[in-house]
Amino acid sequence: MMLDVQGLRTGYGRIPILNGVSFSVNEGEFIGVLGHNGMGKTTLLKALMGFLPATGGRVMFGHDDVTAVEPYRRARLGIGIKTQVPSVFDGLSVRENIWLAASRLHSGDKTRRAVDEMLERVGLTDAAERLVGQLAHGQRQWVELGLVLATDPQLILLDEPAAGMTHEEVNKTAELVREINRTKALIVVEHDMQFIRMIAKQVTVFNQGSVLVEDSIENIMRNPQVRDIYLGKQAAA
Repeated sequence: MMLDVQGLRTGYGRIPILNGVSFSVNEGEFIGVLGHNGMGKTTLLKALMGFLPATGGRVMFGHDDVTAVEPYRRARLGIGIKTQVPSVFDGLSVRENIWLAASRLHSGDKTRRAVDEMLERVGLTDAAERLVGQLAHGQRQWVELGLVLATDPQLILLDEPAAGMTHEEVNKTAELVREINRTKALIVVEHDMQFIRMIAKQVTVFNQGSVLVEDSIENIMRNPQVRDIYLGKQAAA
């Protein structure tokens, strides 16, 4: 087991958001977390990364209790996160952005090779010398994904990685996410049922800061509680 979350609670000030969330992630596993905006999905990722302090429960990463551990220490232990709004350096080129991340693990020629490999992996070799601030939204998302991957985390948290993308960009992102999952454990939060269908086998549905149901994507699509009460009947059409 890579990640074990038991009874996790957190919120903003006196406003509770997560109400005792429990789940686990094994090595190489893919967990899709589905739910409407405002149901606690992004809050969950912030709590797992340590951006929000836990007010209850426990988070274990491998053999380490990281419940009260700072975000930078969680990153060093092997947790990486891609936020919904890309956190990138707009005034630097794509290559320079990824170099900053890759240089944490490599030096000299090894850094250059690692950067070249990552540019090819995320499909940005042709845009390597362009300023990130000049890129389209989808490309900026891939730059940040490259930054996360360049630090070689064991567990990757993705917050709505396909939000705002074109149909073609969504397909490419889904392919990239599936490729990443061949070697990395992933938690992907989404409100788009169709994108989750493209990438996930096992899905956790969130409602009001709690786990509503955990099941295979096929069963989730047929679940009347999910379809009628939470996602709406047209989601399963």
